[in-house]
Order: sequence, then structure tokens, then C-alpha cells
Amino acid sequence: MQTVLFHSTIFGPIHSRRLGSSLGVNLMPNDGKICSFDCLYCEAGYNAQGPGSTGLPSRQKVFTDLDAKLADMKALGQPLDVITFSGNGEPTLHPDFDDIIYDTIALRDKYFPDVKISVLTNATRIARPSVAAALRKVDNNIMKLDSAIAETVEAIDRPNPGYDIDKTIECLASFGNQGIIQTMMCRGEHDGQIIDNTTDAEIDALIEAYSRIAPREIMIYTIDRPTPEVNLKKISKDELIQIGDRISAATGIPVQVSA
Repeated sequence: MQTVLFHSTIFGPIHSRRLGSSLGVNLMPNDGKICSFDCLYCEAGYNAQGPGSTGLPSRQKVFTDLDAKLADMKALGQPLDVITFSGNGEPTLHPDFDDIIYDTIALRDKYFPDVKISVLTNATRIARPSVAAALRKVDNNIMKLDSAIAETVEAIDRPNPGYDIDKTIECLASFGNQGIIQTMMCRGEHDGQIIDNTTDAEIDALIEAYSRIAPREIMIYTIDRPTPEVNLKKISKDELIQIGDRISAATGIPVQVSA
């Protein structure tokens, strides 16, 4: 079974298709996964693998490990474009998420003041005031919207009970141009159910949602590494570009395409 990708709190730098040279911050266990989504395409595997035994890293550990890594990179003259909160699950689930963001901003300013800070979030906790306030402080607040149709969200993202796509879109809209929307494009099959968020109906619904949200940018991308659902298919670069052009023309919002 596919399992977690990241076995430390700080990892990389790695090359990100969308962000460049990225130093990762994993606020989840290094031997398990905790997430409010259970996406068919998640590179870290399904939630069924469990949360592991190491627990969440403390705020102090994140600070100490990040401080040491940035100091080392600075001393070695290593290039860095972005510090990215990602990892084995949803970073905003960490109880000290907001304070960790503020610590990270201080460390960034100390060592690499020109480097951006990014958070990849599935947007399930953006209605919480402390989470929203922290996300407004980062350079790239990248929030997920894989579909604007409830049935498709349930099929692809498999959110925790109580998730409401209409309420989520309303919360996403509250960030306006302080937010970036990220959409994974994929198609295939899972447990006999057809999976496809690239149809005309899906793109029309996304265009309506993007227009309502009015983010700074839209990122659309597709599968790059093995996924827990083996019957998902990568969308070609040409098709992604066509989808991106359609979205940009309809919304007037810049669309970044990564294949």
C-alpha cells in the first residue's frame, strides 16, 4: 500500500512544478497521515494507513528544525524560492498552525527575506478565524477546489462528514485576491464509479465558482506521481492548456498550468 512521502518535519529543498525550489514543512506525523480529505490522487496515500506513532511535531520543534535548516542553507549559499507547508496531511489541522506561521515569517525574514511562504491547504478549516488570519499573512495562500459539484467532490476528495462545497466556496470568496485556487484535474475509475472533473459541466461549474471567488490566480495541474487509486489517468498538457485557456477567457483570472 502506498504510504506517507515525508519522514521528517523539514524536507527538501525539492523542485516544485508550480513554486520552484521549495523547502517543505510537514506539520503532520512523519510515520502516518492525518487529513480531513482522503483524496484518490493523494501522493501520501490513503488515510487508512493511520496516524502513525510519532504524533504532531511541536511548535518548538518546527521552529528549531526550520531555524537550523535555513541557517545551514544560508551558510552554504543554497538557492531557495519558497517555504511550503505541505506534507502528510492537512497542515491547518495542527493546533498551533497560526503561531507556526508567524514563527516561519520571522525566520524567513531573518535568513531569506525575499523567499515566499506558501501553504497548500484543502480549505476545510479556513472558516476558523485563527487559521484565516494566518493564511492572510503568507505570500501564497493556495486553497483547493477540485470541483464545484458536490457529488464530484465526494468522489474525488472524499472529505470528512459535514463538508459543504457551497459553504466552502463562500469562505474561499472571503479571501478574494489574497487567495490562489488550486485544482487537480484527473479522470478514471474508483470502485466502479467513473471519475472525471474535466467534462464541460465540471468546467462550467468551476468557472462559475472561480468567478465568485475572484482569486489572484488559478493553478490547474494533473497527476505527477503514483496515486493510491491506480485507475486514475494523467491529463495531457495540451488538454490542460485548453482547459486553462477556457477558464482564463471566461473569468479574466490568470491560470497557471502544470502538467
